Amino acid sequence: MSEFINHYTPSADLLKDKCIMITGAGDGIGKTVAKTFAAHGATVILLGRTSAKLEAVYDEIEAAGNPQAAIFPLDLATASMEQFEQLAEAIENMFGRLDGLVHNASLLGQRTPLSNYHYTTWQQVIQVNVNATFGLTKALLPLLEQSAAGSIVFSSSSVGRKGRAFWGAYSVSKFATEGMMQVLADELDGVSKIRANSVNPGATRTNMRASAYPAEDPKTVATPESIMPTYLYLMGDASRDVNGKQFNAQQ
Repeated sequence: MSEFINHYTPSADLLKDKCIMITGAGDGIGKTVAKTFAAHGATVILLGRTSAKLEAVYDEIEAAGNPQAAIFPLDLATASMEQFEQLAEAIENMFGRLDGLVHNASLLGQRTPLSNYHYTTWQQVIQVNVNATFGLTKALLPLLEQSAAGSIVFSSSSVGRKGRAFWGAYSVSKFATEGMMQVLADELDGVSKIRANSVNPGATRTNMRASAYPAEDPKTVATPESIMPTYLYLMGDASRDVNGKQFNAQQ
């Protein structure tokens, strides 16, 4: 059964001294997660494919007087396991550990029947949303083990819990994301200080949402800022014993 904890009220220093990576941190929910975590004391590692966007987020965090962020540009569509391992090595050299990982980066792909779906687009969506998520997780697990309470948050979707027509590879990739989270959480249970959970953000005012629903008035859907309590809860110590759960950021 999916959990809902949007009423959670975090302390100002909830994430003080924590080092947390956010993928897709240059825009949308990822950008808001990064800024919100930094505002609660975390040193955030911004990962994304567009350096200019990451630098803009970095500047906003610095201007707000929050802990200095780190930037790692990486295109998940073409990233190799070797690059993930090099990234892990760089983080170990800089920080010595990782306290949290938010898998936010995703591709939407096409909104069309499977019979019309382009095979190359299918491969691209699965690469970013599934394969890269696995590779990055595998590379960073040893660093998360160095944390007193490591947390991995997988970004899911309502179409990753119940398939819907025309959502194609995106829907399938989010089912895979949920499966990856559950398998990992079961493997970690009782033998590791790391926990793994998933979050369905729900309808949120992002560029991806606008692409999926071009006729929708963006003012009718939630802002990324309004769903942050769920992400803060899953990164804070209040969720240390929460593992293998599915969360909804909105009711």
